[in-house]
Amino acid sequence: MPRVLGVDIPANKRLEIALTYIYGIGRSTALEVCKRLQLDPGLRARDLTEEQVTQLAAVLQEEYMVEGQLRRQVAAAIARLRDISCYRGLRHRRGLPVRGQRTRTNARTRKGAKKTVAGKKSVKGMK
Repeated sequence: MPRVLGVDIPANKRLEIALTYIYGIGRSTALEVCKRLQLDPGLRARDLTEEQVTQLAAVLQEEYMVEGQLRRQVAAAIARLRDISCYRGLRHRRGLPVRGQRTRTNARTRKGAKKTVAGKKSVKGMK
């Protein structure tokens, strides 16, 4: 299991897929990196030599913002929105959907598990 930038990429997957396990690398970027280093995207990650792994890590480190650096930048952007108290910042702070999705139904991913509230008792039930 090759280790690139502190991430174990799966050895039995094709290189173009294995690289997507690194935060900030998608399919198109993975293909771009493979083309730049003249690596076959269909090559299994376990078949990479140590030299190729080193080259891969060097290119990703120099050219792309990935892993810890990217996570810090995203966290800083969200913190900035919270600090200036803009609408998006308030939605982040409250744990609600940020991009205009409905919340009357759905939105369970952001809101968490349902919190059941007891319904009102009817007048007939009081007697």
